[in-house]
Amino acid sequence: MSQDKTLTCRECGAEFVFSASEQDFYAEKGFANEPGRCPQCRAARKQNSGFGGRGGNRPQREMYKTTCAACGVETEVPFRPSGDRPVYCRDCFTRNKG
Repeated sequence: MSQDKTLTCRECGAEFVFSASEQDFYAEKGFANEPGRCPQCRAARKQNSGFGGRGGNRPQREMYKTTCAACGVETEVPFRPSGDRPVYCRDCFTRNKG
């Protein structure tokens, strides 16, 4: 059984508790490292990056308008359609995926 640990945040230097239940959760998920940031710094980092703490300030993905080859609805896709293959809306793509 895990016991609470006191860790120091590498971002702000504040001490925070890494609870036994959090340790069990980390172990269940297969995380090898303890958290390096306190919950407040983790939340601020996640909110500022917009990508769950990864990727920094990535530019917004360019979307391209096209017409679904199956149902004819106008849709947007994250790639430039080349015209040599059919492009589907999200619903038709999901339906045909299997």
